[in-house]
Amino acid sequence: MSDKGEKEEKKEKSTVGELATMLLYVAIVLVLTFLVVRYVGQRTEVSGHSMEPTLSDGDNLIVDKISYRFNDPQRFDIIVFPFQYKDNTFYIKRIIGLPGETVQIKDGVIYINGEVLEEHYGKEVMEKSGLAAEPITLADDEYFVLGDNRNASSDSREPSVGSIKRENIIGRAWLRIWPFDSFGILKHQ
Repeated sequence: MSDKGEKEEKKEKSTVGELATMLLYVAIVLVLTFLVVRYVGQRTEVSGHSMEPTLSDGDNLIVDKISYRFNDPQRFDIIVFPFQYKDNTFYIKRIIGLPGETVQIKDGVIYINGEVLEEHYGKEVMEKSGLAAEPITLADDEYFVLGDNRNASSDSREPSVGSIKRENIIGRAWLRIWPFDSFGILKHQ
C-alpha cells in the first residue's frame, strides 16, 4: 500500500473516531440533562395570581427536587405539586399546616392546634374558610397549603385540592430566574 493510501485510511479512521466521540459527548449531555431535570431541579412557570405578591403570573422558577429526599418540608415552604384532576397541571402554594397538626380558619384567621398562626404572607383577610371552617386534622403524610393571595387561590380549602400528600410534592420553589430584575433565591421564612 502506498503512503497516500495509508494517509487516507488514517484520515477516515480519524473522522470516524471524531464522529463517535461527538456522538458519545451528545449522548452523555442528554443523559445528564435528563437526570438533572428528573431528580434535581426543573424550570416551571407561574400561571395565575394565587401567589401574589410573592410570585407573579409569568415568573419562571427553578424547583428544587432533591432537598425533600433528605429533609421534610417545612412550614412556609413554597411547594409544587400536581393538580389531581388535570394532566400536566401543577399548583404552587405555601405550606401552612404540617403532618399531625389540626388546621382551622375562623373569621379569616388561621389556627394551628388551636393557636393563632403568626404569619405575614396572606395579602388580605380571608373571606372564605372552605373546608377549614371546621378543624382539619392532617395525617402523618399530609400538608395543608394556601396561596399567598388568599381570596384568589384554589388551595387546601377546596375539595378539588384538599390536603397534599408528601408523595405528591414534586419539590420546593427555590430560585426565580425570570424576570431578571427579580432574579434570586426565594425566601421561605
